[in-house]
Amino acid sequence: MNFNINFFKYRYIAFVLSTILIALSFSLFFVKNLNLGIDFKGGIMVEAKFSQIPDLSDLRSKIDKLQIGNSEIQEFGDPNTVLFRLEKIDDDNITQEQIIEKLKNELDEDTDYRRVEFVGPKVGKELKIVAFKAVLFSLLAMFAYIWFRFSGWQFGLGALIALFHDVVSTIGFFSISQIEFNLASIAAILTIAGYSINDTVVVFDRIRENLVKTEKELEDLLNLSINQTLSRTLMTSITTLLALLALFIFGGEVVKGFVSAMMWGVLIGTYSSIFIASPLILLFGFKQDETKS
Repeated sequence: MNFNINFFKYRYIAFVLSTILIALSFSLFFVKNLNLGIDFKGGIMVEAKFSQIPDLSDLRSKIDKLQIGNSEIQEFGDPNTVLFRLEKIDDDNITQEQIIEKLKNELDEDTDYRRVEFVGPKVGKELKIVAFKAVLFSLLAMFAYIWFRFSGWQFGLGALIALFHDVVSTIGFFSISQIEFNLASIAAILTIAGYSINDTVVVFDRIRENLVKTEKELEDLLNLSINQTLSRTLMTSITTLLALLALFIFGGEVVKGFVSAMMWGVLIGTYSSIFIASPLILLFGFKQDETKS
């Protein structure tokens, strides 16, 4: 399928929209913050399935009487399944195991406990630092790879800014949706970065080929390269979204947060590869005679 769309005609509109998106993402992060899971905050999470639909108000009253710290109780997937999230309390006289035992004593004997997880606050703090480093170092590594692969810092910087755009907007997505942000969310962000850079590399490879084959003006050459790879980009994005949609519908509540972020990431990654990464090469002053290989 051949396309002849003048993407560069809309590059400044895209730059403005992306600037607004990044600004909104930062604002949402500082205003609403992230709905941190126990991986980062520390605490206990228990997923329990009841034989009959439970009364959530009654459950909250029972948990409050236990005086085991702040708690959240919500329906999880179906009306019979409830997710208990209990924040870690600063009390050395009670252990997490004792808190779980107290919780179980208040619930029906035939309750099916599908998942019990607990993380200390110190571990949660360390995980925040490790997660930040993982994202930062992956972005820098991708920048270095693109720079040396295409023999031009403009390519590397364009790809890095596009990746930064995708990561920040994904964090904004987590902030506005208040989907629980946990280690799986970090995995989603890194996967999105990998997907986005893959799209960008495909376009950059075609740009490098066209630099040798044609003497077109750089703007026309970049636009030609995007159009030549557009069918591949669209097919990859659509098939990936279809697979993610199936996971979203049939995968259950446990993976919905990860899948939702991935669906957003596929869309924003495709957009940034077309409207951000490639136009930035031109904006940064790349010259056609800088590389012919």
